[in-house]
Amino acid sequence: MAEMNDIYSVARVRVKEKYLLTDTDIEQLLQMKDEAAVLGMLSDKGWGKDLAEADAHAMLASEEARAAADLRDLCPDPDVLEVLEYPDLYHNLKTGIKEICTEGNHPGAFYEGNALGRAKIIEILREKAYDKLPDHMRLAARNAYETMTQTMDGQMCDIMVDRACLCASREKAESSKHDILKDYVEQLIVTSDIRMAVRGARTGKSAVFMKAALAPCKSFDVSKMAVAAAEGWDALRVFLDDAGFSEATEALAVSDPAFEKWCDDRIAHTVKPHRRNTFGVGPVVAYYLARKNEIKTVRMMLTAKANGLSEKSIRERIRRMYV
Repeated sequence: MAEMNDIYSVARVRVKEKYLLTDTDIEQLLQMKDEAAVLGMLSDKGWGKDLAEADAHAMLASEEARAAADLRDLCPDPDVLEVLEYPDLYHNLKTGIKEICTEGNHPGAFYEGNALGRAKIIEILREKAYDKLPDHMRLAARNAYETMTQTMDGQMCDIMVDRACLCASREKAESSKHDILKDYVEQLIVTSDIRMAVRGARTGKSAVFMKAALAPCKSFDVSKMAVAAAEGWDALRVFLDDAGFSEATEALAVSDPAFEKWCDDRIAHTVKPHRRNTFGVGPVVAYYLARKNEIKTVRMMLTAKANGLSEKSIRERIRRMYV
């Protein structure tokens, strides 16, 4: 029965893959003269199809919700759903903490296609009802909220929540039977740690700070990376090159957007082979991550168009598409 369900889900994924944006589509969007033209082309391709009138925010929110709904529909495995939803849940946690502590109002900054949308996370944090959160979030939520209220250090809040997310993802993935989850989470941690180390090297963070910020992974020794980052960029570059991540340092030598693109492309490259599997959740997970990737790429393009950035500036931010 499980194999039949897998075959059915994969068959449905194959149909949905036909509607993913291609590199050619992205190139056409790049040539559009402004944000309105990009939205028009996306609307023609079915984006925001349930909206009476789609602005950029509404269209992106609609597609995020649709991607989340597709994932839950196609993949009933709770381990898979949990791991893939962790980044959105933890994003909402740190966004909610900042909104409360700064008395802001930023509804568009939350992911709403999950159980902890803006209204729910704000309610939990205001009441300090941490027991209403999933087990893996409770300690991080309490510590990050207290840190933010006492110090108003938004960076430290982000670091605490982001590391907790990565550690929870790794624990869940390692206990799972699905190789794609293990592969995805490992590269998610790798790219996140390298990002953090680069920022730490640039801003002169101590080795103690870096060790507290980096999440453990299999690809390199994070304690040694923390020491290298504390010594500065030259030491970190040598560490990354020796660890087999010279492509990261080469991308950084080009620009920060080129490096961010390398991070996302590395994850996409890791999960893409799993799309060819006939059995298991590989194709479903790969499809979902492809949807998240294309939405992220479109969001960057819309922002760039709205702010009048040059074609060259936009192009170096564009991610590889799934198809």
